Amino acid sequence: MKKRCEWAKDEPNITYHNKEWGRPQHNDQKLFEFLILEGAQAGLSWTTILKRREGYRKAFSDFDALVVAKYTQNHVEKLLSDKSIIRNKLKITSAINNAKQFLKIQEEFGSFDHYIWGFVNHTPIKNKFKKLSDLPASSKISEKLSKDLKNRGFNFVGPTICYALMQATGLVNDHTSKCFLYQK
Repeated sequence: MKKRCEWAKDEPNITYHNKEWGRPQHNDQKLFEFLILEGAQAGLSWTTILKRREGYRKAFSDFDALVVAKYTQNHVEKLLSDKSIIRNKLKITSAINNAKQFLKIQEEFGSFDHYIWGFVNHTPIKNKFKKLSDLPASSKISEKLSKDLKNRGFNFVGPTICYALMQATGLVNDHTSKCFLYQK
């Protein structure tokens, strides 16, 4: 049996860990997806969000930032009654606001990918943690990213959320050193 990171014990975490987490992501739509999902996760478990991922995909127009940025108060009201997502008004309105800010970054930098990967000099940081308890909740880079995103008008982008975003999208490789994916 392959050894994997300690947190990936059950589904849907196992599949997410094996197929997505920590793999360098350069597709803007996927980066936007993770930005929305990580913000929704604030105060909750990642498993809770993964179980609602398809609901989020439908509710937020397959994570198309152009479409989400145009959501109105009617969309907000509809989303507040959508049981397939976390029905938190601040998180919902944040996702819409963040879509607008996301588009501004794309316009300024050519892509969100180019912007966010610039924080790690366009090369993943490969950490060498041995166990789950060694992983930090944030880093100097996630603090810098958080500050920059907040200055650009984003919400739900604290240093911990930004670090989780960096882990999910492969800006940092936080697979523990004994995990079969660490070398990949």
